[in-house]
Formats: sequence, structure tokens, C-alpha cells
Amino acid sequence: MFEAGSRARGQPPPPGVVFEALTEPDLDPARPWLRLLDDEQSPQILRADRPHLVVWSSLWPRRPDAQVRFDLEPDGGAGTRLRWTLLVAEPLPDASLLGHLRKRLNVLINANLRYTFGQ
Repeated sequence: MFEAGSRARGQPPPPGVVFEALTEPDLDPARPWLRLLDDEQSPQILRADRPHLVVWSSLWPRRPDAQVRFDLEPDGGAGTRLRWTLLVAEPLPDASLLGHLRKRLNVLINANLRYTFGQ
């Protein structure tokens, strides 16, 4: 697997809360954040090591090989430093598709999820 993109940002709650949101995205119907597009599917949890690591299966049926790795670390305060990493097999996606995949992960994690925590 090749790293096709990665980004780290802070999330307001501690790692255990972020871990739960990543492993059970539909747990709290009052806080929906995993809003998928028509060409996306709900991920399966491939690996989880509470509260430091979550690995999702692909969100994209056209790239079933893709995986999304989440590394969670305390940020030194009450929050979490969350890094998502997009992993893909060869052949690598073309630049347009790769840009789309990265943007979607950034929106889902660093916008939608973050906003449900009040930021």
C-alpha cells in the first residue's frame, strides 16, 4: 500500500471520544457527520486499537483497495491530534481522482466531524 495523502489537525475532545466517533459514526443521531455522497459507501473497521488507531476500509467502490488510517494522540491539552492517511494499492489513482479522495476525507474529518464537537 502507498500513502496517497495525509493530514493532521486537532479535534476538541480527548482521543477516546474521537475513537468512538470513528468506530461508531452513527452512534449519536443528534450528531451526524459521516454524510456520504452517492458514489461512497460506509466503511468497515479493519483494525482498531483504542484509543490510538482506527483503520477503515474504502469509502469508494471504484477504489475497493483504499484504506484510511487514523492515528490519534493527545494534543497536550484536553483534545486530540488526529491524522488521517489515505492508503492505496497500485495503480495509483490519477491526479483528479486522488484530489477528490483527499478532499472528501478532509471534509468528512476536518470539517464535518470537527463541527459536531463544536468547532
